[in-house]
Amino acid sequence: MQADEIRHPGFCRDCLVGQPPKQRRCRKCGSPRLIYHDELYGLTLAHIDCDAFYASIEKRDNPELADKPVIIGGGKRGVVSTACYIARIHGVRSAMPMFKALEACPQAVVVKPDMEKYVRVGRQIRSMMEELTPLVQPLSIDEAFLELKGTERLHHDPPARVLARFAKRVEQEVGITISVGLSYCKFLAKVASDLQKPRGFSVIGQAEALEFLRARSVRLIWGVGKAFAETLERDGIREIGQLQTMEETELMRRYGVMGKRLYNLSRGQDDRQVHLNDAAKSVSSETTFFDDISAYDDLVTHLRRLAEQVATRLRKADIAGQTVVLKLKTADFKSRTRNRKLEDPTMLADRIFRIGMELLKKEADGTKFRLIGIGVSDLCDPQRADPPDLVDPLASRRAAAEAAVNVLRDKFGKKSVETGYTFGKDRR
Repeated sequence: MQADEIRHPGFCRDCLVGQPPKQRRCRKCGSPRLIYHDELYGLTLAHIDCDAFYASIEKRDNPELADKPVIIGGGKRGVVSTACYIARIHGVRSAMPMFKALEACPQAVVVKPDMEKYVRVGRQIRSMMEELTPLVQPLSIDEAFLELKGTERLHHDPPARVLARFAKRVEQEVGITISVGLSYCKFLAKVASDLQKPRGFSVIGQAEALEFLRARSVRLIWGVGKAFAETLERDGIREIGQLQTMEETELMRRYGVMGKRLYNLSRGQDDRQVHLNDAAKSVSSETTFFDDISAYDDLVTHLRRLAEQVATRLRKADIAGQTVVLKLKTADFKSRTRNRKLEDPTMLADRIFRIGMELLKKEADGTKFRLIGIGVSDLCDPQRADPPDLVDPLASRRAAAEAAVNVLRDKFGKKSVETGYTFGKDRR
């Protein structure tokens, strides 16, 4: 890079030539796709999202579809997997029933999903990402977080220009487009990648975070779905700026663990790091008894301790799981595995334990067991975990209590606080 490019951060996304400030078109190629930002060359955390991934691949492979609305999904009784941007203009959305999608856009071309092909393309793009940095954290087949801190010497360019070059390469070599979000934290990097789709490149810096978030809907915050947004609206909270004026203690009193997330993310505070999570498929803990156990209450004591161990590991690894798995081994060494997939991921000991108890009740029929274990699989990002439970109003209180217990245990040791399920019970 030239010195003047560093003094006036801005470049053309098509030819990558540095730009003086306040240009409307590239001084070299005439492109209007210029990117300017005061923090452009200091930000290193990115979220990359492929644009209408399945539909883009089908259009790539069949040029006759290029200017047509395309829906990827099943038959009339199926649902929409994804839709191209032309179809979206007509109101077609992912997960929409196919008959409604075709009512909204009757001229659409419906293509049956080819997952083998999509996975192959997804792996190709991920391999290209890993050439940029070893810190690639996939979220799904078509999106990932990247941390490019420390890679400038390798690429002889700051992360922003490396990412722009990468977007061009994907278009040229793979034949589809991507959108890039660049920021200082995961939350805002992902928000940024959605701002200018398709072929977007958006930047959200730390200096502007509060102002950027202030007037936006609370729905922008991860974990605030339709039901929870309605809860917040009933409490008079519609915009993120309202959350910015509230104390953390008040938000946690009202909304439990979710209140802490509202407090932090509304202020653009997100210290989660990009990490490699491909190796871990599940998080679990188990114990083998000195003597075989058949009594349900005795098994529950062990189950509670194990659930707490699993939750601690999830919290330290900054991940959540969507399927609770119970493992038992009988006195004659026969294994039993039972599982239940949750509507929302979890990283709470209370929730893991209660689901585990429900699974255990069906197995505790007098059979003697020599081992019990509990864990979670289907690991995912924790921002979607443990939204407020509208069915069980006490769940938020238990979650808040668990958060308080975690603080005490982190400070004074894991034995400093115990629940009624384990207090004074034999640890064998």
